[in-house]
Amino acid sequence: MDDITQKGTKEIMDNDGVIPEIKKSRGELVKRGRDRTTELEESKIALLNILEDVENARKKAREETNKTLAIITNFSDGLLVFDKEDKLSLINPKAGKIFGIEEKEILDKKISDFSQTPSLFSLASLFQGELKEIFRKEMVLGETVLEISAAPVIREQEKTGFLIIIHDITREKKIETMKSEFVSISAHQLRTPLSAIKWTLRMLLDGDAGALLPPQKDLLEKTYVSNERMIVLINDLLDVTRIEEGRSAYRFAPSDVGLMVQSLAESYRGIASRKKISIEFKKTAGKVPKIMLDVEKIKLAIQNVVENSIRYTLPGGKVTIAVKYDKEEVEVSVQDTGVGI
Repeated sequence: MDDITQKGTKEIMDNDGVIPEIKKSRGELVKRGRDRTTELEESKIALLNILEDVENARKKAREETNKTLAIITNFSDGLLVFDKEDKLSLINPKAGKIFGIEEKEILDKKISDFSQTPSLFSLASLFQGELKEIFRKEMVLGETVLEISAAPVIREQEKTGFLIIIHDITREKKIETMKSEFVSISAHQLRTPLSAIKWTLRMLLDGDAGALLPPQKDLLEKTYVSNERMIVLINDLLDVTRIEEGRSAYRFAPSDVGLMVQSLAESYRGIASRKKISIEFKKTAGKVPKIMLDVEKIKLAIQNVVENSIRYTLPGGKVTIAVKYDKEEVEVSVQDTGVGI
């Protein structure tokens, strides 16, 4: 290389022997590389933080799931959970114990398929092969009485499944039966002495044991009324017991309504006269045909209205009991001069 060339080259180089433009480009590349490395480090840290958050969320979800499963597993009632396709997705141990089945026997089956399993036949019959909302229906399984509740599972206004809850109420039913039996026996035992007291008081009031002074008679009349209230209360207890035991069936028989109402009106003349109230019985002309009815219950209904009339009619008032027949129907009416119902 000649002297001129060497001299020109030296002029465009800096002190360290590098052309300035090349040095500048290299510096920019180094800076850009450092910036990129910094960005990558920051992205790495951000990604690690995201992964850590995801893992924490997964752990939390797993803990919540395990907690929910623990509650379902140890729940005192039987639970059957169905998915949105109405297939059984979960059955807890209590339900399996109640029906005597294993989870694998009925998992993924619909309620209509339950009829093929003997222990689940009653449950399938209750739903008639289709899941529907049921609130506290009773079902008997052998010696066990079960209370069944069912409702759809709704999330964000969308049905996501169905839930059936089975509650064992055998003990409660036994207690109810024992309570009803106790009330029935007690009521029957109390009614006998109360009836004896009633007739004894009636004999004294009628003068069978001798004449009474006005204060004595007034006192006995008040005692007689209180005893009557006790008898009514006992009869009400017996009626409640019969209803609870399912023995309140109607007993229909051909009955003469006219005679029944007339005898009922006569039975209240004594009570009404003591209150200075007159009772009048009116019956339509002609013969009233016999009607199929439950005499005891119809009589009780009419008694309630008559007693109400006597109770709320002032002394000097009047109660009129009438029976009308117009070839199509029989009408029993109670009219009074009291304050009204």
